[in-house]
Amino acid sequence: MSFKSIIQDMRGEFGSISRKGFEVKFVSGMRSRSHRVVQDSSVVAKIDALKQSCWVNLPPELLRDVLIRIDTSEDTWPPRKNVVACAGVCRNWREIMKEIVKSPEVSGKLTFPISLKQPGPRDSLLQCFIKRNRSSQTYYLYLGLNQASTDDGKFLLAARKCRRPTHTDYIISLNSDDVSKGSSTYVGKLRSNFLGTKFTIFDAQPPHAGVKVTKCRSTRLINRQVTPKVPPGNYSIAHISYELNVLGSRGPRRMHCVMDAIPNSAVEPGGVAPTQTEFLLGSVDSFPSLSFFRSKSIRTDSFRSGHSSIPSEGMLVLRNKAPRWHEQLQCWCLNFNGRVTVASVKNFQLVASPDNGVAGPEHENVILQFGKVGKDVFTMDYQYPISAFQAFAICLSSFDTKIACE
Repeated sequence: MSFKSIIQDMRGEFGSISRKGFEVKFVSGMRSRSHRVVQDSSVVAKIDALKQSCWVNLPPELLRDVLIRIDTSEDTWPPRKNVVACAGVCRNWREIMKEIVKSPEVSGKLTFPISLKQPGPRDSLLQCFIKRNRSSQTYYLYLGLNQASTDDGKFLLAARKCRRPTHTDYIISLNSDDVSKGSSTYVGKLRSNFLGTKFTIFDAQPPHAGVKVTKCRSTRLINRQVTPKVPPGNYSIAHISYELNVLGSRGPRRMHCVMDAIPNSAVEPGGVAPTQTEFLLGSVDSFPSLSFFRSKSIRTDSFRSGHSSIPSEGMLVLRNKAPRWHEQLQCWCLNFNGRVTVASVKNFQLVASPDNGVAGPEHENVILQFGKVGKDVFTMDYQYPISAFQAFAICLSSFDTKIACE
């Protein structure tokens, strides 16, 4: 049998799994139009069948070569679901795929769920878009598959707006059907103050291995002051603030983002941002059929809220790029390179702030841009050093009503 035949036969077996059992959201493989998650039992049965097939017993060198070719050839969605299927066959295949599949920083691709927590590509913007459902106050993030505005996209994350008496929460989940903090697919949240001018992004797990954490205690007394229990999985990773502009709703908003978990050196040539490598066990309990998503990490309840070890003066600070006034159009303008088509006060571009130190060419690079293209459709493009999760949370802050700014 030729090498090409091996690849084709393997794809055929994975194709049957994908069509019948893997047409699910990105978090458990990929997304279907109906947004319905298939039963894990059917996926388990098909993966168990693959475990008994001849592909599992391939010589290691040949197996690795086959998997490398699959990863190289299936470089876009939906064909990339075959890469996810490979990782779910057995432990051996999973370990090989973890070595082969590179992070978005290197590959520019989103493959596994953990990719959403990893920094984007260094040299280009990863193009995504957000769809808003006004009636249910939910927001859905998709990976753009082509340049067309009618692109159906690949589901990545979902968020639901929850109003409280003194603040507003945006709960972010890997599952569009279960957007709640109690869900095993909860990955974080965005919280605003009452005026909608200050926001905090919380991650459900430590942003990187260097975070010092201790076991959660119910309460403790310090100088007769009671420190309340902080729910496990609330790690503050960024703060966003909006400033009042003298023109009100007619003028551009002024944004200021402090990325607690990212050093300001990350935007410099050769700079490094922390990268998560796996989800905690509690984040993947709903996907028992996909062993790739399991982790030997300790459980979430062994952590409590904490901050990164980066000094405040060393944190990355982002600011919105100042627009220019267009006399002929009589409006404020930014160059979105065709990615934004509708004027809106929500539109913005974020670049590194001069507060990070000596300004250089890298400080003019757009790290995140967000803009309107339809009634409830917005583009979201991001790159290193922020992740899709961080970018999504920042963009959600633009949707919130800002009483003091407008």
